Amino acid sequence: MKALLTTLLAALLAVPLAAQDSMPPAPYAYRQLSDPVQEAQAKALMETLRCLKCQSQSIADSDAPMAGDMRHQVRTRIAAGEDPDAIRAWLVERYGDYVSYEPEISETTWPLFAIPLLLIAVAALIISRRIARKGKGEAA
Repeated sequence: MKALLTTLLAALLAVPLAAQDSMPPAPYAYRQLSDPVQEAQAKALMETLRCLKCQSQSIADSDAPMAGDMRHQVRTRIAAGEDPDAIRAWLVERYGDYVSYEPEISETTWPLFAIPLLLIAVAALIISRRIARKGKGEAA
């Protein structure tokens, strides 16, 4: 009985996942804009945005359906005359700081920038004290 319920639950949970991948791609997911200047702006922006599904590829390089939807959004907004920085801000607001390969310092991301600097300062302090102690030991 438990096996039947587990199988049924797994099947019910798998239906939404399968439905998303069976959707047709967005119109601008794989089609470039007709204006070469706008397409260059869109391509430059897409290179700096991370695919949330792949996580190691930009949305320009990823074949994931979500990356295709994001490419479509970028191209549609560029074609409408929206500024690439405004599009980036909208995507960061929608998906979080992780979507950008160029994160900005904010109240949620400042530790990511401060902690490495703090660790470098502590390491430099430890090394300088060891060098000073070693120099005093040899001089005596």
